[in-house]
Amino acid sequence: MLAPKRTNVDVNSEEFKKEEEKTKKFVEKVVKQFGWCLNPNKEVYDAIVMGLTRNKLMYGKRYCPCFIPMGDKDDRICPCKPAIEYEVKEECCHCGIFCNPNKCEELKGDK
Repeated sequence: MLAPKRTNVDVNSEEFKKEEEKTKKFVEKVVKQFGWCLNPNKEVYDAIVMGLTRNKLMYGKRYCPCFIPMGDKDDRICPCKPAIEYEVKEECCHCGIFCNPNKCEELKGDK
C-alpha cells in the first residue's frame, strides 16, 4: 500500500477548494476526451470529486477513491485502466462518475 504524503486534509480549506476546482475541470476534460458523460446523480458526482481531490492532496495523484492506492504501478489512477478498457463501455466506471451516454440517459430517466 502507498503511504500518503500527508494524512490530514481539511475539506473546508482554501487549498482543498482550489484543488477541487481543478478536479472538476479534470473530469470534464476526461469526458470530452473519451466521449463519456458524467453521472447525472449529483451525490455520486460530488462524492467522487471529493475523493479524487483528497487523494490528489494526500498522494499526489488522482487515485480512484473506491480503491486503496497501491503505488505508481497502480492502474487505478483516474481515469483508470479498467474504466477505459471495459467498465464505461458496459455502463459506468466502478466509482460511477463516468458513464457511457446510454447509461447517462437511463440514469436521467430514473430521477
